[in-house]
Amino acid sequence: MSDDHSNEWYYNTKTGKVEPYQGAKSGDRLGPYSSPEEAARALEKAQERNEDWDNDPKWNDD
Repeated sequence: MSDDHSNEWYYNTKTGKVEPYQGAKSGDRLGPYSSPEEAARALEKAQERNEDWDNDPKWNDD
């Protein structure tokens, strides 16, 4: 496994900012993402995934 993290980007949930791998501790971040633009959409993507899971009949056990 490579230790090259130069193309990893994260969204920091505490600051609301995108940061490279060398940023804050992982407990405050979502990622990795392949670009800063993708990381900037982290909360939007998480919401989309939550909605998909909420509406997935395989996981909907009302």
